[in-house]
Amino acid sequence: MESHFSSDLFRFLRDLKTNNNREWFAENKPRFERSVRDPFLRFIADVAPMLHGISPRFVADPRANGGSLFRIYRDIRFSRDKSPYKTHVAASFPHFGARKDWSAGGYYLHLEPRGSFAAAGLWHPDPTTLASVRNGIAERSKEWQAIRNKIEVHGDRLTRPPKGFDANHKFIEDLKLKDFVTSVSYTDKQVCDPKFILEFATSCRTMSPLVRFITTSLGLEW
Repeated sequence: MESHFSSDLFRFLRDLKTNNNREWFAENKPRFERSVRDPFLRFIADVAPMLHGISPRFVADPRANGGSLFRIYRDIRFSRDKSPYKTHVAASFPHFGARKDWSAGGYYLHLEPRGSFAAAGLWHPDPTTLASVRNGIAERSKEWQAIRNKIEVHGDRLTRPPKGFDANHKFIEDLKLKDFVTSVSYTDKQVCDPKFILEFATSCRTMSPLVRFITTSLGLEW
C-alpha cells in the first residue's frame, strides 16, 4: 500500500505560512498541485468506498473544484487578516441531504503541520437544525447516553439552558451546546503512513454513532 500523503505536503504548508503572498504561491503552484492538491484528491476518491461502508449517504467527491476538497484561498472580505491563503488543507464528507456542508452532520479531515485531525458531527447549524438535535437528545436520552459513554462531544455552549428545555435535564450541559463535534488528532508521521487511509476510515466509524444520531434527529436516512 502506497502513502497518499508525504512530508512534502507539510513542508509546502510550512513554506506557505512563511510566504503567504500571491507572488510566491503563483511561482509554487505546480508544487502545491503535486504535493498537496492531487494527493488529497486521490485520497478522497480512495476513501469514498470506505465511507460508503459506514453509510452510503455520505459524499466523497474528488473533483478539484466544487467537490469535497476545500479551496486553499481564504475569504478575506470581512477579515482583518488579509493573508490570501490558508495554511492548512481540508476536505468535508457531508450527508447528501445537507443543504451545505455540516448542515446535516458529516465527516471532516484537516491536515496541518503538527495539527492534523479528523472530526465528525454538526458545526454551526442553523436554529431549526439545532433545535431538532436538542429535541432528539431530550426525547432519546437512553440512545444519547450510549453515545456519550463512548464519545466525547464538544463545541461552543450557551451560558444558560436553551428556551423550552428543563434546566434540570440530565443532559442539560449537552443541550446547551451550539455545535456537536467529536474529533481525533493525528501526528504528521501518522498522516504520511501508507495505512493512514485505513486509520481515518476507522476514526470515522468510531465517530459514526454521533453522526447517525444527528442525521436521524433531522429526519434523514442513515
